Amino acid sequence: MANYLTRRLLLMVPVIVGISIIVFLLINIAPGDPYRAMLETNPNITAEDYENMLRSIGYYDPLPVKYLKWGSEVLSGNLGYSIDSKEPIASLLPRRLANTLALSLPALILSTLIAVPLGVLSATRQYSRLDYFLSILAFIGVSIPAFFLALLFIKFIAFDLGWFPMQGMASVMKGYSGFRLLLDRLYHLVLPVTVLTLVQVASRMRYTRSAMLEVIRQDYIRTARAKGLSEKRVIYKHALRNALIPVITVLSMSLGSILSGAVLTETVFMWPGMGTMVYRAIGNRDYPVVMAGTMVLAIVMLFANLLADVMYAVVDPRIKYD
Repeated sequence: MANYLTRRLLLMVPVIVGISIIVFLLINIAPGDPYRAMLETNPNITAEDYENMLRSIGYYDPLPVKYLKWGSEVLSGNLGYSIDSKEPIASLLPRRLANTLALSLPALILSTLIAVPLGVLSATRQYSRLDYFLSILAFIGVSIPAFFLALLFIKFIAFDLGWFPMQGMASVMKGYSGFRLLLDRLYHLVLPVTVLTLVQVASRMRYTRSAMLEVIRQDYIRTARAKGLSEKRVIYKHALRNALIPVITVLSMSLGSILSGAVLTETVFMWPGMGTMVYRAIGNRDYPVVMAGTMVLAIVMLFANLLADVMYAVVDPRIKYD
């Protein structure tokens, strides 16, 4: 396993370099001047000063030269500054990533803990009333967009009933600190986490059901039953472990999509995470933030795929890596 992990980590290096080249090219060939807003909003900057500033930062350098400069700065830990907020990106990214993980990871864990048992239950009781009921709920969950479900929660639960706050990640005017601040942030997490969990449960339950239906028809399952094993042992020890392999693949792919796809949920609930940061950066032509955010999401996806390969070996002893 150690040799396999070492090889995979080494293979990630050229992949990350290739992704960085593609991201850099796409950003730099985009039309428009991202620094033009500085000239328009600050009357003290003359056109001559503006041109001198562009030359000093290498704006007119050839693309290969600009990429090498940017890459060397990134390797040294300097991700540059946000054009919009003038804040160092190296200090901005960890906060935003932590906020997104605080929103996405609980939703990922809760949705998995709910979806897998429901999928197994639906598969083992195929064509029963319970199976039809769960299938209808899953189709409804897949059909409802996350942002629409978030708006429904805000309208009926937060606004009409007043049970939870509508937006933000903390009560600004309360001035909480310590444990009270932690409880307040958990209180603000309830609605957005619930929305993301419900959206993910539907699709994962369908994947689990399909995988279980394929496994329980295999010969070794019939053999296990013929040996007199209990149905519970057959389902949860023999069938489920093999059915989890495609589910793990879906989970690993969804980790990156959650980090990037939570943008609508973060926007509706005004949650200051990676999604809202990249979305705002695109609208404001804050290209350094867009490049840094995109690279972080790409690296997360690569490590999520590596984690999935490791989990394959954990779930299925037949899979071994040398």
